[in-house]
Amino acid sequence: MADRTAPCALAALCLLVLAAATGAEARRHPRLVPAVFVFGDSTVDVGNNNYLNITAAARANYPHYGVDLPGSAPTGRFSNGLNTADLLAMGLGFRRSPPAYLSLTEKAIRSQMYKGINFASGGSGLADSTGRFLFGEVIPMSRQLEYFSGVVEHMTKLSGRKKTASLLCKSIFLISVGSNDMFEYSASPGDDYEFLGGLVDAYRSYITALYKMGARKFSVISIPPLGCLPSQRLRRLKQLGTQGCFDPLNDLSLRSYPMLAAMLHDLSRELPGMAYSLADAFAMVSFVFENPRTDAWSFTELEAACCGGGPYGAAQPCDETAPLCADRDGHLFWDANHPTQAVSVVAAQTIFAGNRSFVKPVNVRELALL
Repeated sequence: MADRTAPCALAALCLLVLAAATGAEARRHPRLVPAVFVFGDSTVDVGNNNYLNITAAARANYPHYGVDLPGSAPTGRFSNGLNTADLLAMGLGFRRSPPAYLSLTEKAIRSQMYKGINFASGGSGLADSTGRFLFGEVIPMSRQLEYFSGVVEHMTKLSGRKKTASLLCKSIFLISVGSNDMFEYSASPGDDYEFLGGLVDAYRSYITALYKMGARKFSVISIPPLGCLPSQRLRRLKQLGTQGCFDPLNDLSLRSYPMLAAMLHDLSRELPGMAYSLADAFAMVSFVFENPRTDAWSFTELEAACCGGGPYGAAQPCDETAPLCADRDGHLFWDANHPTQAVSVVAAQTIFAGNRSFVKPVNVRELALL
């Protein structure tokens, strides 16, 4: 996934992870952008769901989550440690992801908004209805943008329209969403083309709305091969009695990428000053499946979750009663649906500095410098 000719770049990012607790490295590493704003689902949520009336399945504020964070503290990240939003923010010169919006008081919002805020919510999607039947009160993309709109209003009142526009146009807007919409659709499929078209249209409307509020630089993470998640391997085992990835979901994931890429390309031509970096998550994960051991990483378990129980570690939830693997850095998956911190390190390095095999038309480092 990382640039195949430069594994040392991944090692450098690993050092950033280890130094994050003190912040010393972050002080030596200048910020490439003034702020990072994060939108999406559990792949980038850093604790918004801690404050919602939802089921335990849509929260991650209990053990074993966060076992590899300082003090083994569960923070609401769906990981054993940091997630992709944290690690990408670190590459941009921040200590980690900006804090969860719902964790901030009004006073804290006024000071934090100049450095960025995380609006992501586990279980949410592009559609307002996604996640609500399964989990309860998640924050869909439409609500996340409403929250951001309020932040922009605060910023404009305090700093004026010109300074606000200047900060926002230089900032990075990270978006990782769509997987939950796809999960729910696959449970009762219909016209695939119509579904994918609607998904991309919704994506387009939200990016356009962010642009109108001042955003110009978008880092978008596409949908990975969802059918290879432990939960979906278990699904295939139950439905078909055979092992392997759940192919219908992988087909949807694969087909969504070119549609998303075409939409972003067209939109960037329509909206003056818009720039974007699109990470091909399907290609990234597929490359790791095909190359589990390289000079930059070594994954020894590609199918089963580290935290969980039963077949693929997906039949029992990841909680304090679940079995926990010893070699978390060797596992691709942390729980039934989410990657380990080790995988997020590789993903973030690829998104930040990877080559055109996995991120187009520019990587995030190049996007930040535009």
